Amino acid sequence: MKVTLLCIGKTDENYLNQGIDIYLKRLQHYFKTELEVIPDLKKVNKMEVNERKKKEGELILKGLQPSDQLILLDEGGKEFGSRLFADYLQKRMNMGAKRIVFVVGGAFGFSEEVYQRANGTLSLSKMTFSHQMVRLFFLEQLYRACTILNNEPYHND
Repeated sequence: MKVTLLCIGKTDENYLNQGIDIYLKRLQHYFKTELEVIPDLKKVNKMEVNERKKKEGELILKGLQPSDQLILLDEGGKEFGSRLFADYLQKRMNMGAKRIVFVVGGAFGFSEEVYQRANGTLSLSKMTFSHQMVRLFFLEQLYRACTILNNEPYHND
């Protein structure tokens, strides 16, 4: 199985990139994990919000395979504690998907077309985080879930 974290726009801060790299390397022990970045759209200041979401959505959908499990990281998504997220991940893996794609969208969220294609939505918190920080937070939680599923010392209850 392969896990992809798909993001709109690059991460500008070096400290975030360093943390992201650490967790991407750690996750390779469990399954192939990659970060894919869709470049920011040009001239977004002249676009209406819905037009921007639609164009970003087209780019998200373009890179998907029909068999991909698409999970959106969305403020309105389902919230889990770390152990419940580990169970959620295990159920997704048991479904036999070749690839699970988790998506961090743009600043305004996702288009309706992306929501319709999605197999689920997750929220990391009721708080709002920058889209760049969410990448690191999510990869850490993904790693934590893997250690929980493998009964390894990392997560403390």
